[in-house]
Amino acid sequence: MKTMTRRLTLTLALTGALAASAAALAVAADKDLIVFDWSGYEDPSFHQKYVEKNGDSPTFTFFGDEDEAFEKVRSGFKADLGHPCSQSVVKWREAGLLQPLDTSKISAWKDLNPGIMAMKDLATTADGKAWFMPWDWGNTQLTYNSDKVDAKDVQSLKAFADPKFKGRVSIGDNVDDAYALASLAIGLKDWTKMTDDQFKQASDFLREVHKNVRSYWTDSTDIVQLFSGGEVDLAWAWNDATVQSVAAGVPIKAKKDTDEGISTWVCGYVLFKDAPGNTDKAYDYLNAINDPEVAKVLVKDWGYGQANAKGMEGVDQAVLKEKGYDDVQKFVDKTLFQSPVPSELKLKMIAEFEKIKAGY
Repeated sequence: MKTMTRRLTLTLALTGALAASAAALAVAADKDLIVFDWSGYEDPSFHQKYVEKNGDSPTFTFFGDEDEAFEKVRSGFKADLGHPCSQSVVKWREAGLLQPLDTSKISAWKDLNPGIMAMKDLATTADGKAWFMPWDWGNTQLTYNSDKVDAKDVQSLKAFADPKFKGRVSIGDNVDDAYALASLAIGLKDWTKMTDDQFKQASDFLREVHKNVRSYWTDSTDIVQLFSGGEVDLAWAWNDATVQSVAAGVPIKAKKDTDEGISTWVCGYVLFKDAPGNTDKAYDYLNAINDPEVAKVLVKDWGYGQANAKGMEGVDQAVLKEKGYDDVQKFVDKTLFQSPVPSELKLKMIAEFEKIKAGY
């Protein structure tokens, strides 16, 4: 989804920093399968069953954002599996980079969350072909230092543009999350139907937010450091920013019940058209990460949900409650789902966000 290293754990901060500066960095293991991924997802706890069956982890190579990954693959880089998010799947598919998935080889395909599977042009196309296996999902949400910020002062997402927070705000260096925030702030829940006037309203809101931004964070380690160093008190951030900050002893809370709501994204795996490796091992990997037991790791250690509904059902209720997944339906009516937007609109967002960050 982005100009950042997606969902990075503190324990993998060094790897993430290296990946950000050198996208070609690879963690070499099983040469028969190359996974092009966000740094951090090489964590063996996600694919233990692959290791058990094949004797080693796949070879991982990393990208810092999806546009970078897209350009690299389009320019001839070869990998077997990739890990895009909902906003990029259509772009990758329409560019001819992908091949359809054989769902008969994905054992828990039928257990994938019905709500996620129903998202238009995401997992499947109208002709019934499957192109994307949803795997991890979560939120971008208002996150704040509860020692320095009163909850009542951040009941609305408009707080990001409130002059009282000048120099105390951080949002991601990420066009998708930025326009998700702006869309919610102007009362728009379905950004695929954004009008020209709404685009202007959203962009104007981001210009006001820019006046308060101390730093645009580039990965979860970055925003956790901004919070822990006392540089910012209010952020638009992913679930793991709260998980990691609390683990680091910083009093950070996520506020899902703002007046305007939260944003939800979905990421997952695709099979590249010219995959050079062993296709059977590619499906071994998809089955390994889609194993219901993996949900316990994603929720507890990362603060994310697994798209496998049975996996989420198997997570301890207390852990689900702690991470905010015990009553997902409670927030559905105030959620902007980051479903794919028309290509023309996406290009407008990218160009305008660059101007906003430059102060124009």
